[in-house]
Amino acid sequence: MGDTAKLSMAGADFDYPVIKGSVGPDVVDIRKLYGQTGMFTYDPGFTSTAACESALTFIDGDEGVLLHRGYAIGELAEHSTFMETSYLLLNGALPSQAELTDFSRTISRHTMLHEQLATFYRGFRRDAHPMAIMCGVVGALSAFYHDSTDIADPVHRKISSHRLIAKMPTIAAMAFKYSVGQPFVYPDNSLSYTGNFLRMTFGVPAEPYEVNPVVEQALDRIFILHADHEQNASTSTVRLAGSSGANPFACIAAGIACLWGPAHGGANEAALNMLREIGTPDKIPHYIERAKDKNDPFRLMGFGHRVYKNYDPRATVMQKTVREVFAALKVNDPVFEVALQLEEMALNDPYFIEKKLFPNVDFYSGVILSAIGFPTTMFTALFALARTVGWVAQWNEMISDPGQKIGRPRQLYTGPVERSYVPLSKR
Repeated sequence: MGDTAKLSMAGADFDYPVIKGSVGPDVVDIRKLYGQTGMFTYDPGFTSTAACESALTFIDGDEGVLLHRGYAIGELAEHSTFMETSYLLLNGALPSQAELTDFSRTISRHTMLHEQLATFYRGFRRDAHPMAIMCGVVGALSAFYHDSTDIADPVHRKISSHRLIAKMPTIAAMAFKYSVGQPFVYPDNSLSYTGNFLRMTFGVPAEPYEVNPVVEQALDRIFILHADHEQNASTSTVRLAGSSGANPFACIAAGIACLWGPAHGGANEAALNMLREIGTPDKIPHYIERAKDKNDPFRLMGFGHRVYKNYDPRATVMQKTVREVFAALKVNDPVFEVALQLEEMALNDPYFIEKKLFPNVDFYSGVILSAIGFPTTMFTALFALARTVGWVAQWNEMISDPGQKIGRPRQLYTGPVERSYVPLSKR
């Protein structure tokens, strides 16, 4: 018999089974708690609650570990590709060469958008935020591809999953093109997933576009590093929406809406804005002193992480990548020099070491994306593009879980008790 957790209350004892995972914290199964005691647990933000069982991603924040299906994120970013990592997340194992070729070909066959969606874009203002456009367009996909929205059909789920992964770069690139007044560029399926996205974003019909291999690899790594991150806010939103039986396009649109929040997907934009505020390397000591002052509202963005209490394992990969991109593009911008010197100072300053304020993935990804040529408004859209594969994999896992129920968090009610209605004339 396994371990149990004992709850003593009002003179009675209740035992609850302890369930062990393959790695990480055990969980206390409290599904019978309300029925036996009439009580709920209270956990704002669900930070101590396991809302599901998952075999996709494991994080050990104290040790700085991030695993996808058991593979360390550093190894995947260094040796894999985004397409291979996507296959891994969706299918549970690394593909053979034949499987990867077939998967990549399948994704490439779904990169086109229904032509009427171009008209949909033109209904937005030119200055609309790309995330606003992506929320609307992804949600509208169910109106164009309703032949794959039967979530009880595994074939439908597979087709819709492939469609979402394939079309998200096209949707994001079109959002960018619309904002700058340039014509949409159709996909070129002879290119890689990431190379195709770069061409659709920065290419123009008037001349050929040459994909820079260093930039292509850097962006592919950023996609890998953002592919999935366990039960974060947007992933939980996708699962919660999916638990009601909503179609996959609606679920991913819900995830995009949640990701748009500055506390979630906007961190790399905030980090870059901070670097621009500092301006030049000679001002770094002044801003570090401001960051140490509890009475100063200034905060160093891109340092530390809610989950990782050690070095963000994704940032280790980005350290190398940021230098490769700067060298390849011959970047000469004080903002990027600020980033490199601030990183050096933070890694050696006792204050940062003691507080474990290490540079995180957002610190590096923002400066890399800016160097490539993306405006800050596109940063979260790129995050959504990459995270789509994680959302889709999590959604598929949830739908296939026989123990999954519609999400229904409880509450601690602190409002008025029942009272009588007072007619308007007597108030």
